[in-house]
Amino acid sequence: MTLRPLLDGALTVAAARAGAPGGLRYTERQLYYELCRMLQPLHAGPRRIPYTLAPPVRYARFAAALAARRAELPGLLPPPAPRPAGPRTSAAAESDLYDYGLPRLLVCQSREITAMLLANDLHLEAACPVVAAGDLPLDDRLVAGLERAAGAVVHVLHDASPSGLACYEEVRAAYGPGAANGGPQGVRVRSMGLVPRHATTLHLTAGRGPHGYRGPLPAGLRPEERAWLGSGRTIELAAVAPARLLHTVIRQVRGGGTAGPRRTPLARRVRTARGSGFLSWPAG
Repeated sequence: MTLRPLLDGALTVAAARAGAPGGLRYTERQLYYELCRMLQPLHAGPRRIPYTLAPPVRYARFAAALAARRAELPGLLPPPAPRPAGPRTSAAAESDLYDYGLPRLLVCQSREITAMLLANDLHLEAACPVVAAGDLPLDDRLVAGLERAAGAVVHVLHDASPSGLACYEEVRAAYGPGAANGGPQGVRVRSMGLVPRHATTLHLTAGRGPHGYRGPLPAGLRPEERAWLGSGRTIELAAVAPARLLHTVIRQVRGGGTAGPRRTPLARRVRTARGSGFLSWPAG
């Protein structure tokens, strides 16, 4: 059997797994990593043994197989549209909503992950606006809403990569304590990104960049994690299974989920992932 028929058959199963439970929407790269988990199920090894995995199939081969099957996969999201040029007018019809305090906001490094979270109603379940880092700076009314809410938090969801760490630092520099150019007052910026220990515990599929990271690193990283990033290895958020990612972001944005989730459609769809013992994100 050649690789193409194998990929065609595996795509159907991978799409069903990426959309479970309950028909979640997922991105092309999330489908790719689900396919990698199917073709190389070593991610199921003991978590006490840390390691990451090399991709078993090149992305170009996956993309070629997907091109002929895209219309057959209803949960697959289309590529997100680029940010339109010119001034933003997103709040013209709901300007009164900006008169209230905004206790939390989520900034995603990836525009694709932003679209996936919104398509799965995370902003409703977590009562939290979701914006892509590429759409910064924030609307002035959002900034004012953050200032009106005591102890507001801007969460930054990013990859375990040089660009991910740079994204977090840029958001913190713009909106955290001591931000230049008179940033919002009383607002904290918190990292909700992947770090190497998450990747190695979950046995995620890793990539490698052209060079290692030499910029500032979060204080909570262990020496081996600093070496991991310095070697040039990277992990995308898309490598985390969609249901795991949704559940973790909801739990962390809402403060740990100790009060229990509201019974919205999204909560019902991800309830089977709640017993997975998924990671807690590090504090920024």
